[in-house]
Amino acid sequence: MPVPTLTTPRLVLRQIRADDAAALFPVLSDADVMNWWSSGPHQSLAETADYVASNAKEGQGFACWAITLHDDVAIGWVILIDGKPDVKEIGYILHRDHWRGGVAREAVACVIDYGFAELKLRRIFADTDPENRGSIALLERLGFQYEGRLRGEWETHIGVRDSLIFVLLRDEWAMEKKP
Repeated sequence: MPVPTLTTPRLVLRQIRADDAAALFPVLSDADVMNWWSSGPHQSLAETADYVASNAKEGQGFACWAITLHDDVAIGWVILIDGKPDVKEIGYILHRDHWRGGVAREAVACVIDYGFAELKLRRIFADTDPENRGSIALLERLGFQYEGRLRGEWETHIGVRDSLIFVLLRDEWAMEKKP
């Protein structure tokens, strides 16, 4: 089942598609963007095409939205990965030209709203590298709470890395949204 299209004042989040590869190649080939990703920068459009196509397949235990600026051109994505019942992991990536403009916050908040309101999740968590200051700041601005450190959790292109777990509960999100 395809993911529903979600909208915000600036963004349209729609099902990621295999044909998003060309638009996402500049994101996935950028060493700075990919530094904290679980895999290194892509070396070719063919590599990106395979990667995006695998994320676009349905029925794999996750929902992946392309982030667009109402023009249908993907500039990143937000993903919800299945976990335990009523629990999902959230992940995101965004083209560097859109960093620090609130796009990631708006897109991730929209998916969080969907997860808690429509999917009736009780918990959403994120897994980030301890040195990824931008992602940590985003999670904290969205109300996520630091829950713990998994030592030596990931073997990535930059070596074995620890992972910080941040969690947001449905009731906390509801409180964050009240004026």
